[in-house]
Amino acid sequence: MITVQDLSLQFGKRILFDDANVFFGAGNCYGVIGANGAGKSTFMKILAGDKDANKGTVTLEPGKRMAVLKQDHFEFDEVKVLDVVLMGHTDMWSIMQEKDAIYAKPDFSDEDGIKASELEEKFAEMDGWNAEPNAASLLSGIGIAESEHVKLMKDLNGNQKVRVLLAQALFGNPDVLILDEPTNDLDIETVTWLEDFLLNFQNTVIVVSHDRHFLDTVCTHIVDIDFAKINTFTGNYTFWYESSQLALRQKLAANKKTEDKRQEMQAFISRFSANASKSRQATSRRKMLEKLSLEDIKPSSRKYPGIIFEQGREAGDQILKVSDLGYSSHDKVLFNDVNFSLNKGDKVAVISKNSLATSAFYQILNNEIKPTTGEFEFGQTITTAFLPVENDKYFSDEPMSLVDWLRQYSENKDEQYIRGFLGKMLFGGEEVHKMSNVLSGGEKVRCMVSRMMMKSANLLMIDEPTSHLDLESITAFNNSLINYAGTVLFTTHDHHFMQTVANRIIEITPTGIIDKLKTIDEYLADPAIKQQRKEMYAGHMIGA
Repeated sequence: MITVQDLSLQFGKRILFDDANVFFGAGNCYGVIGANGAGKSTFMKILAGDKDANKGTVTLEPGKRMAVLKQDHFEFDEVKVLDVVLMGHTDMWSIMQEKDAIYAKPDFSDEDGIKASELEEKFAEMDGWNAEPNAASLLSGIGIAESEHVKLMKDLNGNQKVRVLLAQALFGNPDVLILDEPTNDLDIETVTWLEDFLLNFQNTVIVVSHDRHFLDTVCTHIVDIDFAKINTFTGNYTFWYESSQLALRQKLAANKKTEDKRQEMQAFISRFSANASKSRQATSRRKMLEKLSLEDIKPSSRKYPGIIFEQGREAGDQILKVSDLGYSSHDKVLFNDVNFSLNKGDKVAVISKNSLATSAFYQILNNEIKPTTGEFEFGQTITTAFLPVENDKYFSDEPMSLVDWLRQYSENKDEQYIRGFLGKMLFGGEEVHKMSNVLSGGEKVRCMVSRMMMKSANLLMIDEPTSHLDLESITAFNNSLINYAGTVLFTTHDHHFMQTVANRIIEITPTGIIDKLKTIDEYLADPAIKQQRKEMYAGHMIGA
């Protein structure tokens, strides 16, 4: 379907990939992974034809159509929402425009009639007469209400624009679908809808995502950008991750016999093949794994940060009591009547259909803004650490080295002590002297996590921890919270993160909360909770 031959890309002395050869076959879903800066998004732009490589070719099979998820949220601001989706099928949209222009001519001629007839024939072959209802159905499925379909894109909020652009890419059954971070800003129900859509999609999908649950659900192959090479592996993300870790352990076990290694690998493949029968892509994935060669499994060069949260003191029984808490912004109620108490060891996923509500909730608990109503009280033994979704204000003062930046939050000013926390987050050697004003989004989050670890808190509050982090850091963060003995309040769009950490769900809404001792999968599957959620959000426009 798409053939990549001898592809090379270099910026100065830095080589992103060299002589890469990849084939993307029909009917498969490929998850493109790599550490931050490895070139994932650049590779996707080259595939889409939006960027040129230094060398090599990308060839789309003749007669096939490619669709790409647009990243510019303002490109279509003056276009009606439904038309934005229709524009996803560029050939059909072009015919529609040409057709309409001919019919609008005041001096309609016989030649115009012949041309219009030809266009109508092409339009019908593309199923054009069902285009508008199909586009409307896509929009509704992805959470855009019918009343929004006739609005201009500029009248939608950022979250809605993301959904419309996603519907645009999905529209018209493209032969190749290129999606760069499609789950960003989508709530968990919409992500599930997208997973189901892609599972039923019969053509080729190439996707970059930091959402491991999403990659595990939809991917048949993993395309790994590592060592400046691009390699394709059969299976989903978890299979790639665990197999690469197994290969690394075997590589380090110098004395282990070759036959023992082979048997260990074969048992691993057999276990995953059996597990695949339980997945939503059961048949195809199991068949692929059964054909897998042991030589296809190789160790990764990835480095995983050492995220370890320890309690400086154990918490008492009184953790946090929230009473009648409410917050409104610009005359809009974000949440109201929030009442709950935390128990020792609770790991609570705080969710909402509005991300502004969850962020405001954490800001209130950390005394950054005042609540509109209500109050809260921490227990006397409680020490807290907070990771906000927006952290620019922590880096807005005069630029300083990372050692000096972290030192300002530490009672122990010793440089080796400070370096230890930075080193855990992969800031080693001369990197600790990097200036705070030149950090990337991911580097800032890693600094903030160093700051959190240093506090040795017994209550962690974490707002969207996976933002800007690569899969290695997300995995390490996820595992750290599973192993953490203290209490956690956290919000994330990462399904796997939420499912493996949270033992309690608190959903904050404009009319109160839903508080359940359940995992997120149990919570979303409960019919009574579904009805309760519908009622609590009824009549409230969600603006995030």
